[in-house]
Amino acid sequence: MSKFPLPIKAVVIDLDGTLLHTAPDLAEASNRMLAELGMPPVSEEKVTGYVGNGVAQLIKRVLTGTMHDEPAPELYERARKIYDRHYGDVFNLYSRPFPDVVAGLEAFKKAGYRMGCITNKIAKYTGPVLKSTGLYDYFDLILSGDTLPKMKPDPMPLLYACEQWKMRPDELLLIGDSANDTQAARAAGCHVFCVPYGYNHGRDVRELDSDAVVGGLLEANTLICKAA
Repeated sequence: MSKFPLPIKAVVIDLDGTLLHTAPDLAEASNRMLAELGMPPVSEEKVTGYVGNGVAQLIKRVLTGTMHDEPAPELYERARKIYDRHYGDVFNLYSRPFPDVVAGLEAFKKAGYRMGCITNKIAKYTGPVLKSTGLYDYFDLILSGDTLPKMKPDPMPLLYACEQWKMRPDELLLIGDSANDTQAARAAGCHVFCVPYGYNHGRDVRELDSDAVVGGLLEANTLICKAA
């Protein structure tokens, strides 16, 4: 059992499903892609369940209607180009911060924590969506799915953040919404909180190995304290 408040020096936060509700734009781009390919549309709920493992997996899941099947390589390559074009047009159409996100970031900033965003979203989308929603400047460090050789659930991004900030893994807290986050944090030796409103392939985050399930970033702030 974790003892609260946790002594923390830095907070890193997942993007899709934790900071931002991006599923409507991901669904819009997916359905524009499917229409161009002559395929039937998918629901936003379905697309939400596909989010979390990077854009390549999202596109494959949308094309196959399954979590793990592989589409024909030539179909995937064609679809990827179409999706990239459409998502570039709609990435900031509906995406907005979840409730308490801005207030929570302000609370972390006021308390003096180092802050980072660690996401599996690729860099060409990460910066623009953070800027368009006004969140970009809160972060000292932004790591996208293609910044390093490996992404969550691998611990590499978390360990890289610790190296950059010259701190131990147990001085860092990850706030996320999925098994990708809890697995990465546990492998790195970091603390991890989960929010229940995000994208976890339809699974209840209470089933995951986290230190706490919090209603949002403001509640997370009450469970940590600035380490000396």
